[in-house]
Amino acid sequence: MEDQRKQQQQQQQQIDVRQSITIKGIIGLIMSYVDEGDKRKLISLGMGDPTVYTCFTTTQVAQEAVSDTLSSNKFNGYAPTTGLPQTRRAIADYLSRDLSYKLSEEDVFITSGCTGAIDIALSTLARPGANILLPRPGFPIYELCASFRNLQVRHFDLLPEKGWEVDLAAVEALADHNTVAVVVINPGNPCGNVYSYQHLKKIAETAKKLGVILVADEVYGHLAFRNNPFVPMGVFSSIVPVLTLGSLSKRWLVPGWRLGWFVINDPSGKFKDPKIIERLKRNFDVYGGPATFIQAAVPRILEQTDKAFYRRTMDALKLNSDRCFDGMNEIPCLTCPHKPDGSMAFMVKLNLSLLKDITDDIDFCFKLAKEESVVILPGVAVGMENWLRITFAVEPACLEEALRRIKSFYHRHANKQLPR
Repeated sequence: MEDQRKQQQQQQQQIDVRQSITIKGIIGLIMSYVDEGDKRKLISLGMGDPTVYTCFTTTQVAQEAVSDTLSSNKFNGYAPTTGLPQTRRAIADYLSRDLSYKLSEEDVFITSGCTGAIDIALSTLARPGANILLPRPGFPIYELCASFRNLQVRHFDLLPEKGWEVDLAAVEALADHNTVAVVVINPGNPCGNVYSYQHLKKIAETAKKLGVILVADEVYGHLAFRNNPFVPMGVFSSIVPVLTLGSLSKRWLVPGWRLGWFVINDPSGKFKDPKIIERLKRNFDVYGGPATFIQAAVPRILEQTDKAFYRRTMDALKLNSDRCFDGMNEIPCLTCPHKPDGSMAFMVKLNLSLLKDITDDIDFCFKLAKEESVVILPGVAVGMENWLRITFAVEPACLEEALRRIKSFYHRHANKQLPR
């Protein structure tokens, strides 16, 4: 009876995880299994929100800019649905620094976080019978938004043995006359990869060959701390139109401010059909954007943020990623195929043959939460069964403690019958 009960519980966990769709929903499920009697601190390596840790705080300029716009009483009313003009201009100028052409205010639209930008992009591209190509592993909000818009989803694999590069042959095989776009997430979430200039150019050339546009998710833009510098996909917009999605959330450590952007990188005007632009603007009429006073603070934030702030964030992320990578590889049942190059998370492969009573990645994460008060995202949540997504944007002391607990969990569940 006990074995049957456990089996039923595991089956229900799998159903619950697959129905939760969002990372927040799955993390919430896992946290509900944490033992309330465990007096140790709960440590989450599951969410990409570093602001819960004091070592990751935004710049003083950002705080003062928001405080000043709020106290000015000039920004208590509605903003235009596409965003404040000065905010759109400031983001256009900021993104143009890395391009060979200049974006205009009309190319930029303000959204409620990068999630809002994703939904706007997919709703604008959707049409009867259309499909979109998404990376696997990827960010599950894309699947959710696509389902709302009746967009068929087709997945292409990212290749761990090649630094999570896009399988371009798979992209070509999946695309047909109904394909509207290919999504590229760079720097990578959940893989922690940063693509080279050469690989990004090949992606752009493949999209041109297929006659589709690129959706470039750059919410982790500039968070690249190893050999490959961050190259925005807009660099290749002379080859193929690029819709760039981004936000203040990660680089400025303010995910709760919900300030995102949707940008059309299309200097040759291939995408800017008047009907498409009109449809885009109608979509913005439906959506609510970020608070007006937050929008009004953006120009000052982009212009006055000290480079030292960026360096401190990058140094902290690099240090944590090194320790997390090494620590995970010290646990026999875990393998990290690629050291993170950027962003705030990476993927770890789970070897179930080394564990005696763990059935899959979902079971691993639920039991880890219950026994060790450590929360990790199961890989199935991002499209990779029997992998784990690890977030390393945490306090170093919490990271060390989490690694100790995961190692203890492994020893408790290790398959002792295997030959040594």
